[in-house]
Amino acid sequence: MNDFPESRRTFLQQAACGFGYTALTALLHQQAKAVAPLSGYPLAPKQAHHHAKAKRVIFLFMHGGPSQMESFDYKPRLNAEHGNPAPFRREENEEQPGIGRIELFGSPWKFARHGASGTYVSELFPELAKQIDDICVLNGMHTDNLAHAPACLQLHTGTTNFVWPSMGAWAVYGLGTANQNLPGYVTVSHLVGGDGGSPHQFGSAFLPNICQGTRIVMPGEAGTAASLRHLRDENISTRLQRRQLDFLKKLNTAHLQKFEKDRQMEGMIESFELAFRMQMEAPDLLTFEGEGEATRKLYGIGESATDWFGRQCLLARRLAENGVRFIQLNSSGWDHHGHIRHNLPGKAVSVDRPIAGLLRDLKARGMLEETLIVWSGEFGRTPYWQNLSDEQNKDNYGRGHNPYGFTTLMAGGGVRGGMTYGATDEFGYRAVEGKVHVHDLHATILHLLGINHERLTYRHQGRDFRLTDVYGRVINKILA
Repeated sequence: MNDFPESRRTFLQQAACGFGYTALTALLHQQAKAVAPLSGYPLAPKQAHHHAKAKRVIFLFMHGGPSQMESFDYKPRLNAEHGNPAPFRREENEEQPGIGRIELFGSPWKFARHGASGTYVSELFPELAKQIDDICVLNGMHTDNLAHAPACLQLHTGTTNFVWPSMGAWAVYGLGTANQNLPGYVTVSHLVGGDGGSPHQFGSAFLPNICQGTRIVMPGEAGTAASLRHLRDENISTRLQRRQLDFLKKLNTAHLQKFEKDRQMEGMIESFELAFRMQMEAPDLLTFEGEGEATRKLYGIGESATDWFGRQCLLARRLAENGVRFIQLNSSGWDHHGHIRHNLPGKAVSVDRPIAGLLRDLKARGMLEETLIVWSGEFGRTPYWQNLSDEQNKDNYGRGHNPYGFTTLMAGGGVRGGMTYGATDEFGYRAVEGKVHVHDLHATILHLLGINHERLTYRHQGRDFRLTDVYGRVINKILA
């Protein structure tokens, strides 16, 4: 009996339903076990430029711009002068609605010193405060954009140009993959749409298609497993899928022999192969069967406030220990132009325990020292009120966008824990000491992965591109 569809057209349509189109654009990676790899396979393991302190990165993206004055940048003078006119001028390019007279807004929440390092942490983050000796606080961060979309792009790609690769794509391009059956780059619950949800944030642009991020969806319903859409076609057997894939590869290889250097076709073959292999390994990773109750409790899984991000963090640990090179987790809702007193505590609670649990879990498993954790938004918030509602009740006010000074956290993977590097001015407005630009952050991440950011380049349209463009310096003082 003939197992193949009646026509080539029908065959291609059926193949696409299972692991085709989605794999072509989102399921990335690696040489097949059952099928000989293409020559020059882009994700074959590569030697680092120098000794790597970190084998992998877990990037915790807080979309919207978390307030540094309510988290890890204690400003006693700002609090002391709450309600007074600001004694500084706003930046000339800062044209934000709802901001008239600049009236200082001290933090409603208390700060205290924690750990042997005595690092100041807001009472909104009590669990992270317990782990602060493993965390490096960068309080001198700054970037170039006031608006969410360009600032998000710059954080993820190093530029506001839509056609540049993301930092995760650069990482897997530079080092290859550590697991042939899983993507090298995964983004979990990445926002698509709105100010910060561009697919370009986890795309590969002109790098090989296989380097882009695979998007995994973490459903909001508690106890529901994460999912990869269209991973397999349940209507046909694995054996038939393998025969279809072999036949499709035969056709595509013939095309490549006729038309050399067809990168899109090479990417298609590689993506089809990865999608097929993922059917065997990915489903087990996306469920938490085998994880004990103590582990679930550590991440806050099963509790309404922490369940959703807790499941992201546990999934990140599982992906990390199974060879995924770059993992991004995403939390939205940090854009507090108004009602910051009411809304910020809930956001802080939702991530505080899960992230602290991730740090504890990685450390207990001996993985933290080789896993780089990065926590950041696209920018910070202003030290003065913003009122977008014309209300007189200041309890309903919030803070505006602030790219001139904000906070990023780093831990594990060759970073000095219990350290605060850099500072904003007395009000938390501008970075004034230990200034770290987004380009410097990228250079440091690559350095810890064993990559010289000036040497990791890709020839495109007649010039050599890199993640840091012509900028960037490694922040040597924070390295362990």
